Parts: sequence; C-alpha cells; structure tokens
Amino acid sequence: MATPAFKEWAVVVRALLAGEQILDVRKGGLREANRHFAVRSDRCWLYPTVEHQRPELLKPAYRRWVAETQAAAPPEGTLRIDGWAELVAETTISEPAELEGLDGKFIWTLDYAASRLQWKHRDPLWILAVRAHRLQEPITLAYRAEYGGCTSWVDLEGLPDDPTSVAAEPVLTDESFAARLRLVEQTLGRPLETTKV
Repeated sequence: MATPAFKEWAVVVRALLAGEQILDVRKGGLREANRHFAVRSDRCWLYPTVEHQRPELLKPAYRRWVAETQAAAPPEGTLRIDGWAELVAETTISEPAELEGLDGKFIWTLDYAASRLQWKHRDPLWILAVRAHRLQEPITLAYRAEYGGCTSWVDLEGLPDDPTSVAAEPVLTDESFAARLRLVEQTLGRPLETTKV
C-alpha cells in the first residue's frame, strides 16, 4: 500500500524539517472519517499547506515564517514535498495543564494550541512524536482538487510508495531525537506509546 501524506501547515512542516520541534498536535479535520483523528500510518510524506496558517497563531520568533513559506511555495497548480516522517510515538491529553507543560515544544502560541484542545472538547488532543527526514532532492507534483480541504491524510499521486526508497537524512541524530523524546515524557510524567497501525 502506498504511503499517505500527512497534511500540516507549511510552517509546521518547516519546523519539523528544521528540527525545531518533534511534536505535532491533532484533533482531526472536518473531512476526517467520522470527524475524528486517527493515525493511518506510522510512516508518511509531509504535505505542507498554507491553508489556515496565520502569523498571530505562532510564537513571535516564527511569525515571519508564514510570509516566508508563502513566498517559497511552488508555482500554482503544484506541490513540493521536502520530506517524510515516522510517527514514532503518541499519546492523548485532555487537561490544559498537560498542554501548558508542552508549551516550549512547538511553534504555536499556547492560546492557539489550547483552542485546538477545546475544539470538540469531548475528544482528546493527540500528541504525536514525529521523526522527520529531509529529502536530498524535493519532489514536485501536480496539485489536484481532492487534495484540498481540512483533512489530516491525503493520498498524493506520483510519490514513491515507500519514502525510504528516496535519498533522505533524518533531521536529528538518533541521540538528539531520543533525548528530546525523553524530555517530552518527563514533562508529561509518563511514557508515550509506540505508534502501531
């Protein structure tokens, strides 16, 4: 089965591929199956989108990234894939205090992250530990209308079935990634569960 693409703000994909963060938080988009988030694969292409991203939703040091990612976007009608990721571990949270503890571990403002926690408040917020890999050469694809909209997972036409078949390097060493993951677990006071699909 082909590896799906994980759709996320271009600034967050940039942060993952720069080693600025190893976490992503998800509640599920409006087009998700049953309108709930679920991990579809433990390996995914990183699909950057400029939909919904706004500077005021990011910490001040990253706000300029919105304009920069828009300026660097590929020509209209195309997508550029710069990397892929392993979804290494996961947990869910439902308490604001747990989210506050993770505040320094992602580029969103705490207020915006908290709004994701409160949206569909009966559903927990997923915390995903993401091991990103940067492609040596980006892959450019034609954009298709079905790729649009608010969804986490997209099947992109024209990508290799297996990301490991393309030349790429992890953005963090094994030791650095493991250390950052341990800090997340120490902050939460519990181990994350290994992602299994």
